[in-house]
Amino acid sequence: MLAALASWGIAFFEYMLQVPANRLGYSVLNLSQLKILQEVITLSVFVPFAIYYMHESFRWDFVWAALCLLGAVFFMFRAA
Repeated sequence: MLAALASWGIAFFEYMLQVPANRLGYSVLNLSQLKILQEVITLSVFVPFAIYYMHESFRWDFVWAALCLLGAVFFMFRAA
């Protein structure tokens, strides 16, 4: 029961950060921008959780993945 509540608490926190992906967000951003934003938010929550709570060791792959996402953000949000 405690594990289920903890996992739902973590998911709730993540969903609370994804507020731009609601109907209001869709009126301001397009679908592709919202998807990239969702991925950035998901990894921003997951990586610290994996390192601090699950005691995963830091890997440079986290940094490279973050840099790739920054590139994706650049291309999705630049003026076309």
